[in-house]
Amino acid sequence: MALSKKPVTGMKDILPEEMEIRDYVMNVIKETYGNFGFTSMETPCVENIANLNCKAGGENEKLIFKILKRGEKLKLSEAETEEDLVDGGLRYDLTVPLVRYYSNHANELPSPFKALQMGNVWRADRPQRGRYRQFMQCDIDILGEPSNLAEIELILATTTTLGKLGFRDFVIRINDRQILKAMANYSGFAEDDYDKVFIILDKMDKIGIEGVQAELMEAGYSKEQTGKYLGLFQGMEDAQDPVSYIMDALKDVLPAGVQENFREILESVEATKGDFFKLQFDPTLVRGMSYYTGTIFEVAMPEFGGSCGGGGRYDKMVGKFTGNDVPACGFSIGFERIILLLMENGFKVPGKGKKEAYLMEKGLPTEELCKVLRQAQAEREKGSQILVARMNKNKKFQKEQLCAQGYEAFQEFYKEPLKNN
Repeated sequence: MALSKKPVTGMKDILPEEMEIRDYVMNVIKETYGNFGFTSMETPCVENIANLNCKAGGENEKLIFKILKRGEKLKLSEAETEEDLVDGGLRYDLTVPLVRYYSNHANELPSPFKALQMGNVWRADRPQRGRYRQFMQCDIDILGEPSNLAEIELILATTTTLGKLGFRDFVIRINDRQILKAMANYSGFAEDDYDKVFIILDKMDKIGIEGVQAELMEAGYSKEQTGKYLGLFQGMEDAQDPVSYIMDALKDVLPAGVQENFREILESVEATKGDFFKLQFDPTLVRGMSYYTGTIFEVAMPEFGGSCGGGGRYDKMVGKFTGNDVPACGFSIGFERIILLLMENGFKVPGKGKKEAYLMEKGLPTEELCKVLRQAQAEREKGSQILVARMNKNKKFQKEQLCAQGYEAFQEFYKEPLKNN
């Protein structure tokens, strides 16, 4: 079989130009989140298959890259079910590994624990623009903080980071799963049907309110239920203050404290944030993960035409590992999509020193070679980036390639001193 020089479908090689931007963005992320008190941690890329299949990952659980048992544990001839063959899988996100990590090390960690985790995850998904089967995720999470200070800090830290990377005019869409459930309850949907209703509601931006109503009717829900449900959304569109409208409409079914908690998040972020993004209540925001229990949020960037990050509160997830619930909330930046946008916009890493190339003719005497190397070292100590390389036969093409990599100046060194510039 011939060897393939192309990467596996849905995965990609990263060229130096992109890698330089990725390194810069990762440094900005780490520095900014560090200023908010988040500390770096790391988990293995492989997790126990039972953890990955714990009904916390939503649709992602259908996209797991599963790992066969090894050695004597793998008994193909005796296998009857998948459990007989598989004991691990590549992580599909960073939240499930984080919760396992916290459950294992809670006694060694501060409370609340403000975690920053960056790493690759894997999903057997259909590749498309900005979506790969292996991709970098960047998460911040706060575990052990029951108040909405967690949501406020996460939103401010994430938006500050995006602002430092030059993004403007994006929107943080915010909702609460308890508001979503109260709207469904108010409209007469059975609790067991909530997730089915929310999946259809999540299509609102694509098919509109009439399309949502048609799909709900096709799913077997009554005209009275769907009319009452979608009437809430139409009422919010017409209201001067949509939050007040929906809170008043749901006052008999909304859990105590939700209104005050939600308003405090909105008011605190608005009072603190810069003018480079908007915070917007969006009652159609669902978020696909079934583990969310409260506030949910998403980053919408007009230039991408979709989500570039999101997160929310998941207070019941730690309890699946320990038996005791721990308040938890997280926000994930869409790292790959951000890199894609920066690349498409011709982003250049700022604040770099001069990039200069020293090109040496082949056969340069050792004494002259040492002079070139000493000169390069002296310039590097001043902060310049100096590339020392042998001169190719096609020097013009070599320089064109180096210019494309950002090299701004060249020095050439020849065997014959008179040629040296």
